[in-house]
Amino acid sequence: MNNEKVKMLAGELYNANDPELLAERSHTRGLLARLNQSRPQDQNLRAEIYGALFGSVGCSLVIEPPFYCDYGQNIILGDRIFLNFNCVILDPARVEIGDDVFFGPAVQLYTATHPLDSGLRRTGLESAHPITIGSDVWIGGGAIVCPGVKIGAGSVIGAGSVVTKDVAPGVVVAGNPARVIRVLD
Repeated sequence: MNNEKVKMLAGELYNANDPELLAERSHTRGLLARLNQSRPQDQNLRAEIYGALFGSVGCSLVIEPPFYCDYGQNIILGDRIFLNFNCVILDPARVEIGDDVFFGPAVQLYTATHPLDSGLRRTGLESAHPITIGSDVWIGGGAIVCPGVKIGAGSVIGAGSVVTKDVAPGVVVAGNPARVIRVLD
């Protein structure tokens, strides 16, 4: 593992245009092209692609193509996961998704972020912070989860929400920025 990848995985500023990282993303694009062109009846092919694409895959993963990610290997998936059409996971940092999690269409998880200082941003450096989603979570269509967020088990994220802070277990959040609108029993 080269220095840029080590820095990336450690949450430090790194150069995303590093040749090794570019090659890994290119390899992932090839796997995604195969997945996104597959048909629902191609379950064996999809299972093969899931095994090559993700860091870990539980049982009963269903992805409605198209699906997009950066690396794939930084995504850890539990059992009985459903990702609806047009989901995007930018995963230069680890993304861990528990069991029985459902994503509506066009859900986006972003671990990548860029410096606030414009001079530093112009250098092309970026950083990434992990996202963790507990079990039994439902994320409504078009929701965005920002870098470093943890979503507690049993929570619901309303459609179109922008989640900028951690979400406690067993709550419904909605809005931009997302805020608690209901505590579940």
